[in-house]
Amino acid sequence: MTIMWLNLSLVYLFSALSRLYATPNPGTISHVRPYKLYTVFVIICLVAVAGFQNNIGDTYFYMHSFQITEFAWQEINYLGDFGFDLYQMLLQKISKDPQILIFTTALITNLLIVIVLYKYSRMFELAVYVYIASGMFTTSMNGIRQYLAAAIVFFATKYLLNGDFKKYALMILLASTVHKSAFVLLPIYFVVRREAWTKVTFILLTLSIFIVLGFNTFSGMLFSALDQTQYGHYSDFTEGGANKLRIVVTAIPVFLAFLGRKKLKMLWPQSDYIVNMSMISLFFIIIASQNWIFARFNIYFGLYSLLLISWIVKLFKENNQRFIYFGIIVCYFLYFYYEHVLSFGLRYESDYWKF
Repeated sequence: MTIMWLNLSLVYLFSALSRLYATPNPGTISHVRPYKLYTVFVIICLVAVAGFQNNIGDTYFYMHSFQITEFAWQEINYLGDFGFDLYQMLLQKISKDPQILIFTTALITNLLIVIVLYKYSRMFELAVYVYIASGMFTTSMNGIRQYLAAAIVFFATKYLLNGDFKKYALMILLASTVHKSAFVLLPIYFVVRREAWTKVTFILLTLSIFIVLGFNTFSGMLFSALDQTQYGHYSDFTEGGANKLRIVVTAIPVFLAFLGRKKLKMLWPQSDYIVNMSMISLFFIIIASQNWIFARFNIYFGLYSLLLISWIVKLFKENNQRFIYFGIIVCYFLYFYYEHVLSFGLRYESDYWKF
């Protein structure tokens, strides 16, 4: 865990310096532009840690598959996640070392995520800090294929905010060649492109509660529909539900956004779409309390909560903002310790970093 603690510290330091030396830019959403050099250091830290690890989650299986599989044009299954196979084929032309897959994926994933946080977060260092402390960064080292798809979707935030469905749809289609589950974001576009805290918002929340109460019936219908697809094996998933604490962690930013909804809309008129995405994230994590596999859908929506959290502090009175800011830092620090040390007992292994 030493490298993970060091990464959390350095990323927060560089991102804080990035905002400290930010320049005023009235043309941007946050009215400031973080200092690019320190932002580059943030990306370097994230990529170095994620790109050189070899043991977290499914990393071993990705590396093993890359080693034993010869990716060639004639072997590509265009009915499956062919984009990821083509991507691996290109990487194999450069090197057969499987670490190239992990490193390059970490580079693309974290670069896309940080670019969006750089453009749309109000407090850049808070967004990046929570990205690590909430466990999202660690998850990106586990399901690297789905997180790569999620980063591509997240990069389409510009088109979501601007209402450019054609370009948004193209990004979703690209992401779906990496992981087919990204298709869910296509209809979601029409759900979230509306004012927050309307009837739809509360219908989603109510629906999630009813699904939890009648989970056996709901899961039976869903897994029956997925039975003949590549995700049919999810019906055999028996690792239990997501931690209830994760529901609380996901719900608090949404709850605070509700309390400060008028000021948030005044500060950022397009924030409704981000709030709606965060609400859907809460929707899936509530359902995931019954079966953890539903948290996989939350990979796509959880990233938007980073943007929401970065604006939360500004919803409070100025004399309370420092307390709220450091309260978020401390609470997520404790959550990081609980999840990574007490709950998972995470070990970080690398052939490049020795601590």
